[in-house]
Amino acid sequence: MQRIGFIVFPCFSVMSFAAVSAFETANMLAGERKYDIHLLSESGGGVASSAGMRAETEPFGDADYDTLIVVGSATIEPSTPGLINFVRRAPERCRRVASICTGAFVLAEAGLLDGRRATTHWFYARDMQARFPKVKMDADRIFVNDGPVWTSAGMTAGIDLALALIESDLGAEAARAVAKKLVLYHRRAGGQSQFSALLELEPKSDRIQSALAYARRNLEAPLTVGELAEAAHLSPRQFSRAFRAETGQSPAKAIENLRVEAARLMMEQSRHPIDVVARQTGFADRDRMRRAFLRAFNLPPQAIRRNARAAAMA
Repeated sequence: MQRIGFIVFPCFSVMSFAAVSAFETANMLAGERKYDIHLLSESGGGVASSAGMRAETEPFGDADYDTLIVVGSATIEPSTPGLINFVRRAPERCRRVASICTGAFVLAEAGLLDGRRATTHWFYARDMQARFPKVKMDADRIFVNDGPVWTSAGMTAGIDLALALIESDLGAEAARAVAKKLVLYHRRAGGQSQFSALLELEPKSDRIQSALAYARRNLEAPLTVGELAEAAHLSPRQFSRAFRAETGQSPAKAIENLRVEAARLMMEQSRHPIDVVARQTGFADRDRMRRAFLRAFNLPPQAIRRNARAAAMA
C-alpha cells in the first residue's frame, strides 16, 4: 500500500481535493487500499481553505511517503520556512513529489524545480518564470513529468495528474476504469494544450453546442454550413447568424480551429505521416494544414512535432 500525502496550507483551494477522489476511487475499484491518503500541514489540525471550509490535517513529521502532492491556492503567497523545509527534504523520504496548479510555486521555492521542466496554471506561468528562472517552464501543458517531480496546470488538471500517477502505479486499465467511474469525458494526456478551441468559443445555446459537438466527432468530413445547420436543427441562414452571434467567429473559422487543435495533438503524440494527419483531421492535404498551422502557431506542423520530441527527450 502506498502512502499519499496531500500538503495543504491556509487559503488552499478545495478544488485540489478532486485529485483525492481519483486515488479513493482506485481503492474502491481494486477492492483493497492501494493508496493510504493523508492530509498534511505544518502544524496539523484544522486548516482553512479559500472558501472558508476547514480540512483536518496531520502535522508534518518524519513519516515516509511514496508520494507527496502540494495542493494549489487561488493566490500566490510566500511559503512559510517550515513548509519550504519539509518540501525541500521530500525527495529524501518519498519516491515522487507533485504539485497541483499553483502548488508548483512551493516546489520552486524549495528548489525542486531547478533545471526541470514544469507547468502551472497558464495565468501564473509568466510570473513563475520571472521569479524562478532556473525552471524550464512549459506553460502549455496539462501536466509535466520530469523524473520524480510532477507538476500540473489548473485545479481540474490535478485529476489528470492523479490519473497519470495511478496509471504509472497500477496500469492503463486501472486508470481508465477510474476515469470512467468519475464520469470523465476522456482522460487528457499530459501533452495536451491547456487551451481548448471549444472552451474559447463558449457557445451559449444547446443548438450551437450540438453543432460543435457534431463537428468535433466528424472532423474528417467536409462539414458544410448546411450539415452543421442540420445538426443544430436550424436553417443555414439562421445557423450562420446565431453561430457568429454566440461565438464571435464564422463557422468556417471555428471548424479550422477545431481541426488545428486535433491535428496538433496528433502531430505531438503520434508517428502518423503528415498526409495522414491532414486527412484524418479534415484538411484534405498537407498544404492546407500547413497554412492553418502557420496562422495559428506561426510554426509549420513539422516544427510542432520536432519541438514535442525534443521536449520528450529532455
